[in-house]
Amino acid sequence: MERRAYLRSLGVAGSVGAVGAAGCLGTIRGSDGGGRTVLDPPSESRGDPSHPTHGDDFPAFSVPDPLTGETVTAEEFEGERSILMTFFFTTCPDGVCPALVQRLLQAQIDAADNGYGDEIAFLALTFDPDVDTADRLESYAEDFGIDLDAGNWHFLRPEDNETAMELVDEEFGMPIERVPVEEAEGNHSGHDGHEYTFTHFALILLGNEDGVVERAYPRATQVGTETILEDVETVVSG
Repeated sequence: MERRAYLRSLGVAGSVGAVGAAGCLGTIRGSDGGGRTVLDPPSESRGDPSHPTHGDDFPAFSVPDPLTGETVTAEEFEGERSILMTFFFTTCPDGVCPALVQRLLQAQIDAADNGYGDEIAFLALTFDPDVDTADRLESYAEDFGIDLDAGNWHFLRPEDNETAMELVDEEFGMPIERVPVEEAEGNHSGHDGHEYTFTHFALILLGNEDGVVERAYPRATQVGTETILEDVETVVSG
């Protein structure tokens, strides 16, 4: 593709080694990618994580997007688009979820600025659909300045909280616990009056167009946005 040739001309493909160490928060499960990945394996292994990571198949899912009225699946992107995906809830009180969504937003902006918006999908799955209605997600998008008209962003909203938490735990290996606000650690004031919050880690997944995980960032708020953008551009450039 012309976009891929353009990225190569900028030397993005050659940045894989440079970002491998910086992106090492994505741990590995003994996989070298088997030739199915663009990025090299992360330079450090941190045990045996529950979430998928470099060289694993991207988890299967089929979840409604209430803003477009369609059901989004992992399979529909295979052979078509890379995926940058995160998990959040709109009433997150400590800034973690907004930071995750902000990283996807910066990648969407970069894709628009550099002409590869049709080669990647940005997916943000709520695990609090009981609160995160279509109207709330639309307002959330407006607050962040997300371009829903670009055709590459989907808010994913499972049927209910039980379904959402089961999907995120079993398919994506990200356990979530719902806890009363008064029992949560840290500052949970200003929680829109809700009686509960969630404990979870800050996961972003990057998958290539062949449906293979290129990077997992389980502490994504500690990873610089530029590192994620460089990884995304390298994967899209193929």
